[in-house]
Amino acid sequence: MTTNKSPVRGRPRRFDPEAAVATAQQLFHARGYDAVSVADVTDALGINPPSFYAAFGSKAGLYARVLDHWTATEAIPLADILRPDVPVAAALAAVLEDAARRYASDPAAGGCLVLEGTRCNDAGARDAARALNLGAETFIRDYVAARHPDEAGAVTDFVATTMSGLSAKARAGHDLPRLLATARLAGRVLAEILPD
Repeated sequence: MTTNKSPVRGRPRRFDPEAAVATAQQLFHARGYDAVSVADVTDALGINPPSFYAAFGSKAGLYARVLDHWTATEAIPLADILRPDVPVAAALAAVLEDAARRYASDPAAGGCLVLEGTRCNDAGARDAARALNLGAETFIRDYVAARHPDEAGAVTDFVATTMSGLSAKARAGHDLPRLLATARLAGRVLAEILPD
């Protein structure tokens, strides 16, 4: 008897790469990119280094996959919040409050995975995080510029700096009430400089 199936060579993967990305995301978020080793990842996944490298190529390759997963599942939904039917200052204040909530949602992994990644030592991983961060800033700048072109640069820098500060404070242990108080104060500043 013959079949059209070709034999499978090698051993099949004993792990789900997508589940592995979610597990790695937790590690990178809790400890930061630099503090997570390939051994930490392989131990957490229960695989050996050759399986890791076959699946992801490198630690930076895994991190790029983690950033893609983060963007699809846990990133601030800028397109949903920064709508043209909402006053600019109110929408930006909502972004800051959403950031505060997300950054404080897991005390073991506070802050923003992307913002924290922009300071890591690995150039490839840092560049991947910076590209995502720059994309978010560009989105914010374009949103502000549509109605307040003269203020777009300064307001974007203010919002980005506030978000970086919220991330750093969440990582340092600030709880949600403290982060929200900061976000709301920044929202009041935005309302003063961006009247609609």
